[in-house]
Amino acid sequence: MSIQEKGNISIHTENIFPIIKKFLYSDNEIFLRELVSNAVDAVQKIKRLGSLGQFNGEIGQPLVQVAVDKEAKTITVSDNGLGMTAEEIKKYINQVAFSGASEFVEKFKDAKDANEIIGKFGLGFYSAFMVSDLVEINTLSYQEGAEPARWICDGSTEFEITEGTKTTRGTDIILHINKDSIEFLEESKLQEILDKYAKFLPVPIKFGTKTESVEDGVDEEGKAKYNDVEVDNIINTTNPIWAKAPADLSDEDYLSFYRELYPFSEEPLFWIHLNVDYPFNLTGVLYFPKLKNDFEMQRNKIKLYSRQVFITDEVKDIVPEFLMLLHGVIDSPDIPLNVSRSFLQADSNVKKINSYITRKVADKLGELFVKDRKSYEDKWKDIGMFVKYGMISEDKFYDKAKDFALVGNTKNELFTLPEYKAKVAPLQTDKNGTVVYLYTNDASKQDAFIQSANKKDYDVLVLDSPIDNHFINQLEQKLEKTSIKRVDSSVADKLIEKDEVNEHVLSEDQAKEVTTIFEKAITKPGMQVEVVALNPDELPVTITMDEFMRRMKDMAAMGGGMGFYGQMPDSYKVAINGNHKLVSKILKAEGEEQSNLAKQAIDLALLAQGMLTGAELTAFVSRSVELI
Repeated sequence: MSIQEKGNISIHTENIFPIIKKFLYSDNEIFLRELVSNAVDAVQKIKRLGSLGQFNGEIGQPLVQVAVDKEAKTITVSDNGLGMTAEEIKKYINQVAFSGASEFVEKFKDAKDANEIIGKFGLGFYSAFMVSDLVEINTLSYQEGAEPARWICDGSTEFEITEGTKTTRGTDIILHINKDSIEFLEESKLQEILDKYAKFLPVPIKFGTKTESVEDGVDEEGKAKYNDVEVDNIINTTNPIWAKAPADLSDEDYLSFYRELYPFSEEPLFWIHLNVDYPFNLTGVLYFPKLKNDFEMQRNKIKLYSRQVFITDEVKDIVPEFLMLLHGVIDSPDIPLNVSRSFLQADSNVKKINSYITRKVADKLGELFVKDRKSYEDKWKDIGMFVKYGMISEDKFYDKAKDFALVGNTKNELFTLPEYKAKVAPLQTDKNGTVVYLYTNDASKQDAFIQSANKKDYDVLVLDSPIDNHFINQLEQKLEKTSIKRVDSSVADKLIEKDEVNEHVLSEDQAKEVTTIFEKAITKPGMQVEVVALNPDELPVTITMDEFMRRMKDMAAMGGGMGFYGQMPDSYKVAINGNHKLVSKILKAEGEEQSNLAKQAIDLALLAQGMLTGAELTAFVSRSVELI
């Protein structure tokens, strides 16, 4: 029987092809992903029918081939899968793909993203028209007695079905590439697209051949000889590690897979193998890279697959924000191939996946901490940023992480949060029962303040990463009766308010006189002078910025929504230690000597805070030379 049929694809609105082209123009390379994925499905279906006993013929070696012919300007995608009868072509290609056409046209007039529309209406196959003037299907069904069929369409609503010439089971899709898309006739371009989308597809994908050197005996000197041979260029690994059972994998398997994904990266610290089949399907491997303190947000390092087909590396809505620092692969058939942002944000499976991944990561970190604390502490400088980021951004993660998050002090000791509280509470609790944590964000700059705190046996934490401002605020909210102050936010005696009071050696009148002398000597704006009774060993003048004020300014500088504080002028406290012998000397001095000494004491305090610059620094140096 010979098949001969012409017809119209029934579309009730305008022609759909210009719309497909218009919408998908920005992302036209996905035509290859769609056609290769369809071919892989066809091959897997015949294997499945064979295993169910519904097909008893020879299945053969499963294979999908992509071929390019520059002269004929064609790309052909072939498979040895199910194949189709003429009736099936009519059903799947002509009707199913267009059954939603009117709805499609209405709904996606304003679509921004190709992924929002491809596949939603069975349009994956029709992405071929983004790059083709003419598309041809040659196919032979697996069904007994089936005849080969050929379908041809030029991108209008007209199609033609005739008898085909194919003699082996499967389907060839031939794209006659249009003049705007000739870049796809370049082998390097096709190789690049296949590497991106098809690298881990479960059926071998052949794209031409490649030359390999193989060992072929030895020469007279006994050295190995090599011959060049042409072999199939199979572009994919059909059974990637995330599709295997963790028990069957060694550390080297995980590391070599990492090198394959990220050829120029340092080795990862450790990894998590994800594998869950209820209440959703998900497999994958997530790696912890070395982060250090620079907090580079390499947000496109996790690749999302659906049944081993690459979808996207923008996984923002699937993976919690803080896990965007990880590298690796997530594969879930529950996420459709053609995801749109709005779908991801609304889908309940995606929310469950998000929670599951958060829990798995927290469990893995907790387990590492308990199993080998020493090794965990060695890695802390690399993972600390990540853990803190997670604690700030996800409450559920904070609840687990509070047991394995570490803080480090200026003596390079590391403590968990409960351990640290127990360590400092005896000495660092103020008169109101609040435990005060002291920290530095720049130990070399704030050394004088750290030494003053250490003299009082206070401990000082090092919190100097880019997100520690936010981490400090988080800890103050979460920890009971705990306040956190930078070590240079006040003089050591005042950092932790106690009931004991130092005796003043100055009378009230002398204190007023000292205040006036120093106010005259200060030229910078926003300086508030106060005479305080401190230990005589403390510095004569200390300049500090209030903790709250400085923190708000830091947040404003980081764009933390505190813009109002960012606009306010800086204000500082100038604490004059009335019990220091230099202050007594200044009181006794007169005229220029008195103002010079006061000026010198203030400049020393400014110098300690890195606030003495320019002409003032030059004047200070000249004055110091004269005083010597």
